[in-house]
Amino acid sequence: NPRGYFEFERVKKTKDDRSWLPEARGRAVKMVSSLLYDLPETESYRILFMERDIDEVLDSQEKMLQRLNRPAAPRDRMKSSFCIHLERLFAWLPRQRQMRVLTISYNQLLSTPQEEVARIHRFLDQRPAIDPMLDAIDPSLYRNRNTTERVDSV
Repeated sequence: NPRGYFEFERVKKTKDDRSWLPEARGRAVKMVSSLLYDLPETESYRILFMERDIDEVLDSQEKMLQRLNRPAAPRDRMKSSFCIHLERLFAWLPRQRQMRVLTISYNQLLSTPQEEVARIHRFLDQRPAIDPMLDAIDPSLYRNRNTTERVDSV
């Protein structure tokens, strides 16, 4: 994202190499939800879990795979897998004493950024400053919009 998080490649190998974690203390690191299981219990985490319409996520993933000339799995199978993953993850997260979680709706963040950023600001003990967070929100980056009403989210 040109105005937000930084893609940190070492995150993808957390299960085998956790040496980067002490350097990340006090910083925001983007991580796909399936990697949360790999985080050691010896650290404390505040997790901003971004929920997004599952069909938008799948659209985005399919476009990325298309750009890479890689086939996408059947959509219905992917959707079912995501839903099962989220169900298990949200059953597991409350049992993790080292993890505090704030769920943010992607669409709510775009429609009422002041309110959502204020929630994040409180969750993170009034850090970082509100204005830079608001400045990082760019609705033009919202490219994979779902045009139908759906209630599924990721």
